[in-house]
Amino acid sequence: MELIVTEKDNAARRLSEILSNGDFDTERRAGVNVYRWGGTRCIGLSGHVVAVDFPPEYDDWRDVEPVELIDAPVRKRPTQEGIVRALRLLSRDADRVVIATDYDREGELIGKEAYELIREVNEDVPVDRVRFSSITENEVRGAFEDRDEIDFDLAAAGEARQIIDLIWGASLTRFLSLSARQLGDDFISVGRVQGPTLKLIVDREREIEAFDPEDYWELFADLLKRDGEEADPDEDGFDAQYFYEDDDGTEAERVWDEATAEAVYDRLLEAESATVSSVRRRRRTDEPPAPFNTTQFIRAASSIGYSAQRAMSMAEDLYTAGFITYPRTDNTVYPEDLEERELLEELSMGREFGDDAESLLELDDIEPTEGDEETTDHPPIHPTGELPAPSELSDDEWEVYELVVRRFLATCAPDAEWEHLRVVTEVAAGESAAGVDDGPLRLKSNGKRLTEEGYHAVYPYFSTNESYVPDVSEGEALGIVDTALEAKQTQPPRRYGQSRLIETMEDMGIGTKATRHDVIQKLYDRGYIESDPPRPTGLAKAVVKASEEFADRIVSDEMTAQLEADMQAIASGKKEFDEVADESREMLSAVFDELAESREAVGDHLQKSLKADKQLGPCPECGDTLLVRKSRAGSYFVGCDGYPDCEYTLPLPSTGKPLILDEVCDDHGLNHVKMLAGRKTFVHGCPQCQADEADEEEDEVIGDCPECGESAAGSDSSEHGGKLAIKRLRSGSRLVGCTRYPECEYSLPLPRRGEIEVTDETCEEHDLPHLVVHSGDEPWELGCPICNYREYQSRQAGSELEAIEGIGEKTAAKLKDAGIEDVSSLKETEPDALADELDGVGPDTVRGWQAKAD
Repeated sequence: MELIVTEKDNAARRLSEILSNGDFDTERRAGVNVYRWGGTRCIGLSGHVVAVDFPPEYDDWRDVEPVELIDAPVRKRPTQEGIVRALRLLSRDADRVVIATDYDREGELIGKEAYELIREVNEDVPVDRVRFSSITENEVRGAFEDRDEIDFDLAAAGEARQIIDLIWGASLTRFLSLSARQLGDDFISVGRVQGPTLKLIVDREREIEAFDPEDYWELFADLLKRDGEEADPDEDGFDAQYFYEDDDGTEAERVWDEATAEAVYDRLLEAESATVSSVRRRRRTDEPPAPFNTTQFIRAASSIGYSAQRAMSMAEDLYTAGFITYPRTDNTVYPEDLEERELLEELSMGREFGDDAESLLELDDIEPTEGDEETTDHPPIHPTGELPAPSELSDDEWEVYELVVRRFLATCAPDAEWEHLRVVTEVAAGESAAGVDDGPLRLKSNGKRLTEEGYHAVYPYFSTNESYVPDVSEGEALGIVDTALEAKQTQPPRRYGQSRLIETMEDMGIGTKATRHDVIQKLYDRGYIESDPPRPTGLAKAVVKASEEFADRIVSDEMTAQLEADMQAIASGKKEFDEVADESREMLSAVFDELAESREAVGDHLQKSLKADKQLGPCPECGDTLLVRKSRAGSYFVGCDGYPDCEYTLPLPSTGKPLILDEVCDDHGLNHVKMLAGRKTFVHGCPQCQADEADEEEDEVIGDCPECGESAAGSDSSEHGGKLAIKRLRSGSRLVGCTRYPECEYSLPLPRRGEIEVTDETCEEHDLPHLVVHSGDEPWELGCPICNYREYQSRQAGSELEAIEGIGEKTAAKLKDAGIEDVSSLKETEPDALADELDGVGPDTVRGWQAKAD
C-alpha cells in the first residue's frame, strides 16, 4: 500500500481527486479522513501535529528560574493525537510513503515530523518527497513522476527556528512577567521576532509624539481661458498653485512666512488676469506592475481592505483548492516554463475574465513584466487554469481571487500612456515685490490625460484620475476668477500600515515571508498594538523601553536578522543545526547576564508603566486616579487608586479585555475604553457616561415576568406581580429582566448595540411583543425575547454539531434521528452509510462536515 501524506485534509482530498481521476472513497481512521483508491491511501495532517516543548519539570514558572530554560532539554510531543494515531496505523501497512506537504521551510519540517512518526512504526519503508507550486493536475502528476527526497537541511532550518523561538520566547516572557508580577492571563509576552517588530512600531510612535509642527501657507487660484463670453468658470476653469524657487534653486509651494503669504494673496486678489509664460507637453509611459510575491500581494490586498492575516488565510485556501499558486514566495519573475498565452486562453473560457483575457490574446507579442527578485522555489503568485465559479467562493475569497487574476492579466498587458501638460502663468508683482523671490508671481497648473489605457483596462486598482488644463499659448491672458490662501502645518510621519510594516520587516531581515503577518497578528492578540494602522499601547512602550535600557538585544533587528541568515545557512548546508542553536543560546545567555543585574529595576519600570497604562483619569469622589482593575473572580472593573480609603467603582463589560484609548471624555476627563474580544471587539467608551446613562434611562416594561408575574403559575399577587422590562446596565450591557430584581433574577440577554424597537406584534405563547434591533443596514428581527433565547439555548445544547459550518438546527435533528448525537460519533461514522439515511445529503457533504469537525 502506498501512503501519501499532505499538510491539510483539504489538500489530501484535492490530491486524491487528481490522482484517482475522481474515483476514490473515504474511510475514517482514529476519527480522521483517509482517502483511498486502489492500493493507495492519502491522509491530511493539520499543519504541525507535534510541537517542541520543555519537559514537565520546567512547567512551574515560580520554581524554575527563566535562565534555566536556555540550556533545558527540548522534547517533541503530539498536539493532534487523533491524526498522529491514524498516521501510525496507516504507516504500519505501507510499503511506500510519499510526503506531499507544502514546499517551503515549514512544509519541509512538517514532512520531516511525519517521516519521524512513520519511522517509529516502520523503519524500512521507502519515503519519497514530491513538490509542487499549485495543486493542479499537470503540476501534481508531474511531481509524482519526478519524486525526490526530503530536504533534511531545509527541515533543520525550520526546526532551528522552532527551538530558538521557544527558548527565547519562553525564557524572556517568564523573566519579564515574573519581574513585573504579571502572571496568569496578563503575562507579558515577548519573542525573538516580536521584539524588533514592536520596536519598529514604538519608534515610529515616538517620532510622531516628538514631532513639532511648523506653520506654512499655500496659495491657489482658479484660472479661466477667455474664449468669448460663453466661458463658464465651473466648466472651463482650472486650478493653479503659487510657487517660487528656494535657495537651492528647486521649486517650492510652501510659504513659511505669514506676512509674505498674505502679501502674495493680496496681489493675486487684486489681479484680474495672469499671462502664460511657458507651456510644456510630454508623454509618459506607465509600465504595468511586476508579478505578485507575498509582500506585494499583502500590500495590494490591504488597499482593498484586508488585513495581512486575513489576506494570507484566504490565499492559502485558494491555493489548496487549486485556484492559485503557492502564496508564500519571494519571486517576482515568472519561470520560463510558464506559458502565459495558454493560461490566458484558459482564463478566456470563463465569463468573469473572458473579455479581458481575449483582448490580451489579440496582442502580437506577450512579454510579462519582471520584478527585482528571482528565486527558484516557487513562481510569483498567479492563477492556475482551474477556474472557480463565483458561487464556489465567499464574496471575500472571490475579491482576493479576482485581485490575483487581474494582477496576472496586468503583467501581460501593454504599457499605459499619459499625456501631461504643464502651464506656468505670471502675475506682475506690483510696485512692491510681493513674492518670496524676485520678479513676477508665478502659478503652475498640471494637467494629465490617459491616452492609452494599457494595463489599466484589466487592472482597476490603480488611480486613472485625470486633471483638466486647456490648451493655451505663451503670451495668452487667462482670467483669475478666484483665489485662496490656506494655512497648514507640517505633519508627523504616518504610522506603519500592516503592508508597509511587512515591507519594512522584509527590508530589515525581520521574520520570513511565512511568518511576518502572523507576528503582527500576535502583537494585536497580546495587547501590544491596536487600531489599523497599528498603534502601540502603553504596555508596548514599556516593554520596548525596558528592553532598550536593560538588554537592547531583545529588540535588536540586527540580532534577529543574523539568526534568520543563520537559518538560511542551515537550509543551504553551510551551517549545522547544532552550531546555530548553540550560537543562539550564547546570545540569549548574554542577554540574561545584562538582565540579571537589573531584575528589580526592570520589574519596577514595568510595574509603573503597566499601572500608568491602566489609568483612566480623576476619581469624581476623592480626586485620586481611577484605574482598570481585575477582581479575584477574574472580571474587570474601574476602581480608585485611593482604595480602601475610597471605594468608588464603575463596572466594565464582562466580554473582552479592556484597552485604554487616547480619546478622553469631555464631560468626565476619563479615557475611553475598548474591549478586546477577537472578532467581537468593541469600543465601550467612557465608563462614567455609560453608568450615568443607565442610571437616567427608564426601564421599558414589555410584559409579565414568567417566573413571578401575575400570570405565572401559582403566583400570589400580594407577593408577586413582577414585570419584564428592557433594562440598560451600568456596564453598558442590555437585557430583559424582572422589575423585582434582586428578589427575582429572571433575565434574558439583548444585543449591546443598536436601537431596540418594541413592535405591535405579540408572541402567542408568552404574550410578549416582538423586538427588532436596528443596527447597520439590515434590521434584526429578534422576535419574542423568550422564544429567541430558547432557540439560542437549543443551539447551544446541540453546539457540538451545530458549531460545524453547514449544520443547522434542522440538520442536527436529522443527524440525531440517524444516531449521530455528537461530533465524536459524526467523525467515526461512514459517510456513504450516513448519507443513505439522510434525505438531501450526499456523502461528500458528510465528508466536508467531518473535515471541519477536526
